[in-house]
Amino acid sequence: MTSAQTLERREVNAPVTDFDPYSDAVLDNPYPHYEMLRELGPVFYLSRYDAYGIARHSEIDAVLRDPVTFCSSAGVGLANFHTTEPWRKPSIILEVDPPMHARTRKVVGGLLAPANINKLRPTFERQAELLVDQILEKGRFDAVEDLCEAYPLKVFADAVGIPTEGREQYLLPYGDMVFNAFGPVNERFEACFARLQGGASDWIAEVCKRENLTPDGFGAQLYKAADEGLLAPEEAPMLVRTLLSAGLDTTVFTLCNAILSFSRHPDQWALVHANPALARQALEEVLRYESTFHSFYRTTTRAVEVAGVPMGNEQKICVFIGSANRDPRRWGETADRFDVSRRAAGNLAFGTGIHGCAGQMIARLEGEIVLTALARRVRQIHLEGPPVIHYNNSVRGYTSMPVSVTAA
Repeated sequence: MTSAQTLERREVNAPVTDFDPYSDAVLDNPYPHYEMLRELGPVFYLSRYDAYGIARHSEIDAVLRDPVTFCSSAGVGLANFHTTEPWRKPSIILEVDPPMHARTRKVVGGLLAPANINKLRPTFERQAELLVDQILEKGRFDAVEDLCEAYPLKVFADAVGIPTEGREQYLLPYGDMVFNAFGPVNERFEACFARLQGGASDWIAEVCKRENLTPDGFGAQLYKAADEGLLAPEEAPMLVRTLLSAGLDTTVFTLCNAILSFSRHPDQWALVHANPALARQALEEVLRYESTFHSFYRTTTRAVEVAGVPMGNEQKICVFIGSANRDPRRWGETADRFDVSRRAAGNLAFGTGIHGCAGQMIARLEGEIVLTALARRVRQIHLEGPPVIHYNNSVRGYTSMPVSVTAA
């Protein structure tokens, strides 16, 4: 239900909607709802959450590229950290503004630079081949558990350098909580927070300690940066935690979205199978077409106008990444078509600007390697039953996805 009325009490000079982006019905299939939001106008007001929203590519790109006016230190979720105590200590890279952001981002960005992560390629490729061996032997399997979760839980967690024991039990539930916290304190948030009390927070804190990390992983390198004075001693474990919360769930869901997209569009998989060198380009189209991140927030630092709509200081703005990546104003009449021949550069799946995902290069590396390994040895991917959506307030993926594969 939408309305173009102005809320005089709030002095809202924008279309008003009671749309709930966090409802199960919306998460089941958000794209018709995103079309509705884009057609409301460049800016609208989410009356349920006292937040403005933007769903078109150009406005979202502009907001994300202006960290001075639209800050992250108030939190990148609905809660305002300037007025509300967060459930955990804010991330010192994701939820901070310049100049502190530049300092920590430089350390993490250097750690995850192409020159460093490309050293991991042989190890990542071997693990991908092993997993493809296993799924071909099975023939029919759960793509979520046996591939999309198994791969990053092995290669990325190994790269960070955390212990093996406890990964399956604790890592994904912790990330699930982090991303649920970007939305409202709803039943989904509360249920996830209750599950987290079963030991995930304590486990995360323990494995992020220096003595529990392998000597050559990303985690140990962050502690070395602290030794060199590039970070404060207490910042190293916080950044290890950030790597673990930001680098796993999103990659898992991206792989889920890739498998589902190709199972539903066998003609597109045929193109990648015929030319595995298309894997990287195909991954970009997956990121655009089925965005892992669907929404997060920025907060105004002053009175400002966005697309002619005045907003006050400390105003939350929801940016609908999943909508921007299907906006026909940016992608043309085929915006809702999955097309691996498309040049999908400019998609906002990893954000943009100074807060663009620091780990996007390693996430892309993982996705490219898995799709390449599959393309070389798998001729067809069949969906054998309805996939089960994993409901989360900010990211979209799956809990289960029964598939079968046909060897090349």
